[in-house]
Amino acid sequence: MAIMDRSTAVNRQAPAGDEPIDFAHLFRMTLGDHDLAHEVLALFDRQTEILIARMAAVDPSCVAALAHTIKGSARGVGAGPVARAAEAVESAPVGELAPAVAALAAATGQASAAIADLLRVKRAIES
Repeated sequence: MAIMDRSTAVNRQAPAGDEPIDFAHLFRMTLGDHDLAHEVLALFDRQTEILIARMAAVDPSCVAALAHTIKGSARGVGAGPVARAAEAVESAPVGELAPAVAALAAATGQASAAIADLLRVKRAIES
């Protein structure tokens, strides 16, 4: 229960739709299973890190496919700002990819910080 309270507090720090992770959505998607939600978030965090790194290494024509993968995962976990930034990368012309990818990296950084906070609280409760 304490973790749900923490997630609600995190959501109230930003206007609706702007929080890095919509924990209410995530908990609905994981049927209220906090352990599953934490595992899904850890996987999402690692996936975004890997895919954004790949964006720098692949041909620009492949970046949209990587962004599409991030967008779908972000929608699944309730990371609205990440999903919107990934969608912007998907539709960006080649000449505008760099700033779009930078915005995506910033959004994933904010989501990663929210995930780290949640997992830190989980570890504190378990110890």
